[in-house]
Amino acid sequence: MNDTTTSVSAQVAALSTLQMPDLWALWDRFFTRRPDKTNRSYIEARVAYKIQEAAFGGLSAETRRRLVNIGMRHSKIKGRQIAPVIELMPGTVLVREWGERDHKVTVTAEGKFDYEGKLFKSLSAVARHICGTPWSGPVFFGLKSNRKEAA
Repeated sequence: MNDTTTSVSAQVAALSTLQMPDLWALWDRFFTRRPDKTNRSYIEARVAYKIQEAAFGGLSAETRRRLVNIGMRHSKIKGRQIAPVIELMPGTVLVREWGERDHKVTVTAEGKFDYEGKLFKSLSAVARHICGTPWSGPVFFGLKSNRKEAA
């Protein structure tokens, strides 16, 4: 299949006519490992989604989060809970006293964390940098409680 000359709908429609070795070649292009079950309709559906995703883009992080939350609310499997997502507005300043001084972290517009002029991808990375040991960033900065201590 030629991605540049064949429309997405034609690529998806052609999946049902492919021999399995060709379908597996497409699978291998999109996925790092093969599924345990080799049901053809499952493979076609997953490859079709990936073709469309490559052409039109995937789901946003917010949409993924919403779908997971909806699934958890309607799941018949009880006891599985997703931790609430902590969303901080850009410009938010978090302050934590540690080692006899105040440590200030500012949330950037890109969703990163500025600590003393250095950018970190997560609050946990900032907490690790400050303490020198693994910490949950949200716990360290008081955004959520430590369940182990609460028990």
